[in-house]
Amino acid sequence: MRDVASERDDRGITIRRVGVRDIHLPVMIREKAGGYARVTGVLEASVELPHHERGTHMSRFVRILSGWSRRAVAMPEMEEMLREISAQFSAHAAHVTLAFTYFLPKSSPATGEPSQLDYDCRFVASMVGDQCDFRLGVEVPIITLCPCSREISEHGAHSQRALLRLQMRAKPGRFVWLEDLIPLLEAQGSEQIYPMLKRADEKLITERSYDNPKFVEDVVRDAVIALSGLDDVAWFEVECESFESIHNHSAYARTQWPEGAA
Repeated sequence: MRDVASERDDRGITIRRVGVRDIHLPVMIREKAGGYARVTGVLEASVELPHHERGTHMSRFVRILSGWSRRAVAMPEMEEMLREISAQFSAHAAHVTLAFTYFLPKSSPATGEPSQLDYDCRFVASMVGDQCDFRLGVEVPIITLCPCSREISEHGAHSQRALLRLQMRAKPGRFVWLEDLIPLLEAQGSEQIYPMLKRADEKLITERSYDNPKFVEDVVRDAVIALSGLDDVAWFEVECESFESIHNHSAYARTQWPEGAA
């Protein structure tokens, strides 16, 4: 049977990424306590296509990714996955992203009502030649209360839900657990988000956020101070987006550490 994808192409254009995305598979994520969280993974995989090759065999991506659906996945396994993809495609560069929802227990602050809060997380891995790059990403919901609004208003101040987004690299041979990273990020807002709230809880978080007003700029700067103090962190980019309750637009701030690093 004719293999059209393997035919030669004479247009002389290298395609930096070609592959598949939005593949849903069951995946196991290692937990800090030693167990495994079973999650639905949404995967994207791609390779660099040389200028002389017409196409890529997309089914190979699906076969490789499916083989990892029953194994625990973290940084070492993502590197293994990349090496397998690079070998199968004879590719100079390969990329894999695994997005998943991670749950952590979270009790209401006044009444102690137990529940779980969901966090959007991702592993982003790339390999160029023999060099592998791994980044951990997470989105943490928080509350921001506007310092300016509180200062100029006689009664109250506007507050809203915000997202604190992080991408980070660990130092070689080190690892940062989501169970440690998420609470640290939650502490940088005016107040935290809780899935279960009784009236006493609602009163407490309303008053605590009023006593701790923050712009998105404040949140990002406080996050930089907190994250840069972690011994295992080599680099990060952090962003806070506030879904403003009195505007029809969002406010955001973003920076990276160390400054100038990529």
